[in-house]
Amino acid sequence: MPLRAPMACALRAVSLAAAAASLALSAQAQGAGKVYVSSEKDNKIYVFDTQGERTGAIDVCKRPRDMSFSGDGQQILVICGDSNAMGLVDVATGKLAGTVPLGDSPEMFDLSPDGKTAYVSIEDENVVAAYDIGTKKAVFEVKTGGEPEGVLVTPDGKTAYVTSEVANVVHVIDLGTKKVTKNIKVGKRPRRFVLSPDGGELWVTNELDATVSVVDTKTNTEKQKIKFEVKGMRQADITPVGMTISPDGKSMWVGLGKANHVAQVDVATKAVKTQVLVGKRAWGMGFHPDGKTLYVANGLSDDMTMVDTASGKALKTVPAGRVPHSILVGK
Repeated sequence: MPLRAPMACALRAVSLAAAAASLALSAQAQGAGKVYVSSEKDNKIYVFDTQGERTGAIDVCKRPRDMSFSGDGQQILVICGDSNAMGLVDVATGKLAGTVPLGDSPEMFDLSPDGKTAYVSIEDENVVAAYDIGTKKAVFEVKTGGEPEGVLVTPDGKTAYVTSEVANVVHVIDLGTKKVTKNIKVGKRPRRFVLSPDGGELWVTNELDATVSVVDTKTNTEKQKIKFEVKGMRQADITPVGMTISPDGKSMWVGLGKANHVAQVDVATKAVKTQVLVGKRAWGMGFHPDGKTLYVANGLSDDMTMVDTASGKALKTVPAGRVPHSILVGK
């Protein structure tokens, strides 16, 4: 007996959804077991296995910096500061497949929950701009304070947080009205963000304060500052910028920049638990999916350090191109 039209359509929809899900998983699997490091001076993304052995290199646009997987996992999106573009790298082939034109001197970005829109900080224009990745067109922009950098979009897609290095504030932007609704005063030269697993806290690195600000996202006010000290080092040389949270959500790891260390902070107590000596100007970081290894990009020693998170010790350091910036780890 032939299927009725509604049932046939429903089965076809289920089949298409299953195929799409399978395609996404396949694309993600292409990047599994790989560590990607953007090299600002080599205009490449270097590819490593999880043991730190280099397995390839991808030619991209000029001065590649911040990176993220696309929503479907099929591409690596990379900001290229000197090309004023976002590179679109095909994960399966390891080739640059196209670019999205951006504003003057793009810095960092985050994606909308559906992965279709990129919100990019445009440093020289003092704006955060939204771009439709599919059409490669600018959608809108919002004025910010001087030198915007860090961008974080909330999981509900309604709000974006953006740092202004010059104004020493975090802008709270309503993405519906496309307006700044509040400016949160934090430390000197705020740079990057991480949202706590429950969404209740926004952690902000303050490069020239040697601190991280913890912001209450319900009130959008700073509720605590975490101060970093490194034995034998001047406070001015402790410059936190990069930051990442462990897969279990219990530890925040902070790159201390010119202090050449990364610090482990307990998310619950805000206590600094461990400091690990790595390379020069430790910024970009990424975790192995099992949480046992932290990969650290050292921008001024041109290498990447692998840290054993259980022992709090560096395992090894490997060359990673000239001025490595960001790290992206496949899952």
